[in-house]
Amino acid sequence: MTSALSKKQPLAPSVRLTKRVVDAAEPRAARYQIWDSELSGFGLRVEVSGRKSFIIRYRADGGGRNAPHRLVTIGAYGVMTPDQARIEAKKLLGAVATGADPGAERHSKRQDLTVSELCELYLREGCPTKKASTLATDRGRIDRHIKPMIGTKRISSVTRGDIQWLMRQIADGKTKADVKTRPRGRAIVRGGKGTASRTIGMLGGIFTFAVREGMIPDNPVRMVKRWQDRRLGRYLSQEELERLGDALLEAEAAGENPKAIAIIRMLALTGARRGEIIRLAWDEVDFDKGMLRLRDSKTGQKIIPIGKSALAILASQSRTADSGLVFPADKLGRKGAARTHFQGIDAIWYRVRSKAKLLDVRLHDLRHTAASVAVANGASLPMIARILGHADTKTTQRYAHLSDAPVRHVVEELAEQVAAAMRGRVSAS
Repeated sequence: MTSALSKKQPLAPSVRLTKRVVDAAEPRAARYQIWDSELSGFGLRVEVSGRKSFIIRYRADGGGRNAPHRLVTIGAYGVMTPDQARIEAKKLLGAVATGADPGAERHSKRQDLTVSELCELYLREGCPTKKASTLATDRGRIDRHIKPMIGTKRISSVTRGDIQWLMRQIADGKTKADVKTRPRGRAIVRGGKGTASRTIGMLGGIFTFAVREGMIPDNPVRMVKRWQDRRLGRYLSQEELERLGDALLEAEAAGENPKAIAIIRMLALTGARRGEIIRLAWDEVDFDKGMLRLRDSKTGQKIIPIGKSALAILASQSRTADSGLVFPADKLGRKGAARTHFQGIDAIWYRVRSKAKLLDVRLHDLRHTAASVAVANGASLPMIARILGHADTKTTQRYAHLSDAPVRHVVEELAEQVAAAMRGRVSAS
């Protein structure tokens, strides 16, 4: 991003920008800069959100004393290291010394980016705080839905009508495909309204990045009405949970992989995300206090309290000498590579849910089901947020309507007791 600075702007602190210095830079009430003490014009910008970017500052229009300062973003920390940013800063500042204006040149080039180029720029620079798993999901939506349909369009020419058209195409299944992802892997892309809504929502974030970087004046995704996403998920009833339990027992007896059966049961018993269980390490399991102490998750470090049934499943798993994982892959990795986590959960889940006649139920719906059972038993929403590890309490509000169940039970009992008392002694005799 390029911006002009006031000549009277107060000087920011100066220190050699190392990884230790960058890591220690905490967000403040307003954005601020730290300038490098060795390379003049090279700095770090820290946003209120905590986002950190490497920048250069120089005078435009030939560098005269009356010329305005410009700020140019080199790249986001996390995407670039301080050493990589320093090398790039030297190149850009060297070009400035010969009369170039990298900010103006970059602005001109970025205004003419295609949607595909913007998406790649966003993945490199626009989301340094996103988890690797989230970036992988973003990459899939970009490569399988956005690029094939509007990837060649210039971002300056994208209209709200184009976004609405894209959403309809994805919803109608025009981007569906069967993609080979690795020697034995595949991704089946089906489309649908939920996929369309999530893809357009992510695209809105990409265009917000473009607006913030000064590439376009307005976000074409803004005000586009999306279909209601299936965020509430599916809740299994008591009878459906019993069918699932029977199907798991049948699958176990039929010789299905016992790790997969254990993973499915753990998801139902804990309400954890699939990645949190599949990638669970032994040193994250606290048997004494009955909890999982996750070093990392979608919302960062996290503690998941678990019950005796879940602990029993974990205790029954064998420990392999070459892996610290609770559910490692059955086969060793390539020579010299560490054993990875269990990979075949999806195929086995599809067979189990078919046996249980629960064809519309996703693995993630077991998380929703665990929350619904807790709410029905009187757990408060803050307690649910603690169990599920929600970073934003608004996410937990999706379960608010379920809290009517215990209230209804109390009301029914209350009404029956009052009605019985009001029948009087005469009617009872």
